Amino acid sequence: MQVTAPTTYWLEHAWLGTHVEPGVILTTGPDGRITDLRTGVDSPPPGAEVLRGLTIPGLANAHSHAFHRALRSTVQVGSGTFWTWRDFMYKVAQNLTPDTYYALARAAYAEMALAGITNVGEFHYVHHAPGGTPYADPNAMGEALIEAAAAAGIRITLLDTAYLSAGFGEAPEAHQLRFSDGTADAWAERASALKGGGHARIGAAIHSVRAVPADQLATVARWAEERRAPLHVHLSEQTAENDACRAAHGRTPTQLLADHGVLGPRTTGVHNTHLTDADIALLGGTGTGTCMCPTTERDLADGIGPAARLQHAGSPLSLGSDSHAVIDLLEEARAMELNERLRSRTRGHWTANALLTAATADGHAALGLPDAGRLEAGALADFTTIALDSVRTAGAVPRLGAETAVFAATASDVRHTVVAGRHIVRDGAHTLVPDVPSALSESIAALRA
Repeated sequence: MQVTAPTTYWLEHAWLGTHVEPGVILTTGPDGRITDLRTGVDSPPPGAEVLRGLTIPGLANAHSHAFHRALRSTVQVGSGTFWTWRDFMYKVAQNLTPDTYYALARAAYAEMALAGITNVGEFHYVHHAPGGTPYADPNAMGEALIEAAAAAGIRITLLDTAYLSAGFGEAPEAHQLRFSDGTADAWAERASALKGGGHARIGAAIHSVRAVPADQLATVARWAEERRAPLHVHLSEQTAENDACRAAHGRTPTQLLADHGVLGPRTTGVHNTHLTDADIALLGGTGTGTCMCPTTERDLADGIGPAARLQHAGSPLSLGSDSHAVIDLLEEARAMELNERLRSRTRGHWTANALLTAATADGHAALGLPDAGRLEAGALADFTTIALDSVRTAGAVPRLGAETAVFAATASDVRHTVVAGRHIVRDGAHTLVPDVPSALSESIAALRA
């Protein structure tokens, strides 16, 4: 990842994980890390870059399907369910090529940078050409996503996804053929050729228990374990999946994953919506993480997952924008708390500090970057600054900056985003993608042509 010369920043206010400090000096080094952090500096020293507002660690989008950005608003006509939405999604997926995917992902990742996101977990399963024929480079689609993240200036954890069947014991349907490598062994062989380094890390994903046969789950888990790579899985997003799993295997999806060695501290279940008490105990007891995607879960009428119970049981929480109905990690954090308020009819299930931790440090950890998500010496120099004088945040009490960020601010209030010490967003404008709205419009139009 490209970095810049050492830079000194003066932060008007900085969130340090537990509280907000005014007047903070942050210095970045040539390796793209924070070399020094000093508090109690009332005014900017000569030559320092001044970041007014509230600076927090860069946000981690722990669950993304980049091509879903093309679905925004167009899937809101009429009624239906998750399954009818999925049919429309498949039609968009059929039009992707390495070139069109690069263009759309570059624009979507640039939108993420504008929203303060410095790292994305891309849950990637569109591997082959329509019909299932591999490209000349079998990883052309994944490499397009890695290149798109570099062009947009953010980090990526490519969660290369095993997707082998249409359901329990069912062969892939026509529109799913391009997702499938045939077997988990073939998936592992292809995924092993992906190269990380710099801004990119390679992880693994099991699309779901319906999409990977039970006797092949361990192959994917073993691949991730051997590389000490993150492993993600869509888990119990829909009750229909739970019912089908019980019918096929006599147990819940969570128990099936546990029986085949999938659960553990490097594993994250995405959604974790419809769980039994035993499921929650299994996930918490194994230290398996939970990635909640509240804006997508409500958009698709999935339901409200038991996030508070999962965290209490020992499952670390992270957040994702998933289908990109909205790209706003502050809204995801706020929505997790507000969903729980609706369910329980009580307030205050998480502090603002805890919600920001899910959106930063714990999200980066879920993506294999435990050295990101903190403003401290030695951490990656990835951070973002939120305006405290916008129409939404005006009147904020600076020491309550975390509360302002989570419960008042939106992605529109992001003023600066720095990745590896390099300004990617400055004064609300992307420095690498000059016109993000046009990039989005043109790339989405190309898919609809």
